[in-house]
Amino acid sequence: MRIAIKFVVGKQVLAGAAALFCIHFAWAGLPVQHWTQASGARVYLVESPAIPMVDVQLDFDAGARRDPRGRAGLASATAGMFSKGVLAQPGGTGPLAGALDENQVSEAWADLGASFDAGAGSDRMSFMLRSLTDASLLQRAVALAARQLAAPAFPEAVWQRQRERLNASLKEARTRPATLAARAFAQAVYGTHPYGYEVTEETAARIGVADMRALYASHVQPCRAVVSIVGAVNRARADAMVSALLAGLPRGAGACTPLPPVPEVAALDAPKEERIAFDSAQAHVLIGQPGYRRDDPDFFAMLVGNYILGGGGFVSRLSSEVREKRGLSYSVYSYFSPGLHAGAFTLGLQTRPDQADQAVQVSREVVARFVAEGPTEAELQAARDNLVGGFALRIDSNRKLLDNLANIGWHRLPLDYLDSWTQKVEKVTVADIRSAFARKLQPQRMVTVVLGAKP
Repeated sequence: MRIAIKFVVGKQVLAGAAALFCIHFAWAGLPVQHWTQASGARVYLVESPAIPMVDVQLDFDAGARRDPRGRAGLASATAGMFSKGVLAQPGGTGPLAGALDENQVSEAWADLGASFDAGAGSDRMSFMLRSLTDASLLQRAVALAARQLAAPAFPEAVWQRQRERLNASLKEARTRPATLAARAFAQAVYGTHPYGYEVTEETAARIGVADMRALYASHVQPCRAVVSIVGAVNRARADAMVSALLAGLPRGAGACTPLPPVPEVAALDAPKEERIAFDSAQAHVLIGQPGYRRDDPDFFAMLVGNYILGGGGFVSRLSSEVREKRGLSYSVYSYFSPGLHAGAFTLGLQTRPDQADQAVQVSREVVARFVAEGPTEAELQAARDNLVGGFALRIDSNRKLLDNLANIGWHRLPLDYLDSWTQKVEKVTVADIRSAFARKLQPQRMVTVVLGAKP
């Protein structure tokens, strides 16, 4: 009970103290420390001594882009099974040395007042540890996390149960118009690239625990780890934590052979339009194409430009033309999803089925005009002011700061990326945006998906 109460208090302290921490560093800079361990693991640290907590994220190149086409969903399934049991620790002693089932793993973390979770996105598989930094407590949390990393059980019976739940979820998803539209859009934009793979009952049926173990063994290795840490630990303590966390993973001879390259997303060579019949009160419209990679030098020009086009909410160009002037939709938006490959540019809205054609036409015209002409100076200044003014909200908690630090590590961004973020936004010009959008978007070759519109 004492630990549980301490953990709750810690979270309350986090809310206030993290705000003071971020306000201070918004002016003083965020000192990002970086080093590479002998194992090859790349470590990034921001010391945050205001509260006695630490957040750790371990990223590996084992996301959905590594899924075999016939086993789409493998990375997600592997991450989902990660907490479902731990194999016995050879030569281990103590109550947690034996094999643990999913309930025992959950109870062990609850007893510590800490957490350790896993998830998989398009590019990476991530493991997240959060704990108080009390020496005894953190040592036990790291030891338990290291056991899970070293020897996940992937029990067959649990996977059979999880697969049934997944199948039920997939069936239910087919009743949701937004999900159906998003799937059709992804397949049309990405084609045969793994970013566009669809998880189905058929692909799930082909996934076995042997596939999970193989993916895990070949991709989750110390030399492939990118570790991000934010909290009340210094470099020496952080380095020891990382060494302990990765100690049980395979290394040495045979480990870390180069992973096979993943092809780039192919550019569209012609426009595509898909109309999907669906009985819904609203028509769902998605328009877009492959965009750009996260390491593209046009990143800041595209960030600021898209804020003006459709990322700035009710003050965006799309909102003005589609919502305010014509009343075609309550909300219309656009965004880019840059990753290790060219993530999609997406324009989305919902409208009355009888207005879908007009909404599509107006949206296309707005995008084409923006690509051709760029923003006005007034639009640019307003966007820069809003983005710079809202920067503090991007790092106003340890969790957000960890997300940004992991982004720096994963994409190998400069260590002063957060320090220089506002200056780079302020330097973007109308000419920068116009030339960047002209290079990245081809309005005449975009995908359009309309679901639910009446013929």
